[in-house]
Amino acid sequence: MKILIYGVGGIGGFIGAFLCKTKYEVFFLSRGQNFLNLKKNGLNLESSKDSLKFKKINVSNKLEDFNNLDIVILCVKLYDFKSCLLNLTKVINKNTIILPFQNGIIAEQLIREIYGSRNNFGAVAQISSHIDEYSKVIHKGNLATFFVGPLLCKENDDKNEKLINFCNELASVGLDMRYTEKINQKLWDKFIFLSAYSGMTTLTQMTIGEIFENNTLKKMFIKAMEETLNLSKMYRISFQYNPVKKWEEKIHNMPYDMTSSMYLDFKNNKRLELDWLSGSVVKLSQKFKLISSTHQYIVENIHSVK
Repeated sequence: MKILIYGVGGIGGFIGAFLCKTKYEVFFLSRGQNFLNLKKNGLNLESSKDSLKFKKINVSNKLEDFNNLDIVILCVKLYDFKSCLLNLTKVINKNTIILPFQNGIIAEQLIREIYGSRNNFGAVAQISSHIDEYSKVIHKGNLATFFVGPLLCKENDDKNEKLINFCNELASVGLDMRYTEKINQKLWDKFIFLSAYSGMTTLTQMTIGEIFENNTLKKMFIKAMEETLNLSKMYRISFQYNPVKKWEEKIHNMPYDMTSSMYLDFKNNKRLELDWLSGSVVKLSQKFKLISSTHQYIVENIHSVK
């Protein structure tokens, strides 16, 4: 199979490094300095899971260099997502699987709007990783779990089989890529945490450990998760557990110095995904007449600084 990693940041680079260990043809699309670094240095991963180096990779900064792709792993930022999605029409076919590893809950909706149900797949990355100034992939902590699956389970049986085989192949080389038919729940489960995590780390300019040491900030973080959980109920997402309580337990086992990619973007004066994270919670909560005062505070105060 021919696999394209579209956007080689912390997630795309991590997945791509393990893909380079498989039997697949793996291609990378990157831009600017990141493309130049990858062209010169190859792909390097520093992780407790595995330290991998691939000096020569198939990397380009031109989408037209690729065609007849079997799977596209989309790892671009949310503000670039729609334009990248529209550009893909040139290089995919009706059998191509698009896996959007974006933050938030908007990506899958946009794919459905543009491509319809034939590419109705979801993807979730549970990992803290980023690239440094030399485009080396740095993975923090031990968590590195990925979920993929169909949003409409009855319509894509052949593609589902292809995706299951893809997950099995990655598992054989050490990457925890899991197929699930409950991808909607996984998307919202992550969004409950991530909307609070990205917003609070950026707002306070603190790590996850520092935030949870401060009782006031900890309560604010939990309140933000609760607001997103309340929103999920409007979309008929049900859990067999309390996601907020589960995330509270997980946070205590996370590295003290862990912080979000949005905070790193904020520090480096890059464009933020704020409007697609806390901003989405605010906008959608207003639609359903729900209160999202914590996320509203996050949005207003980060925008006032930025």
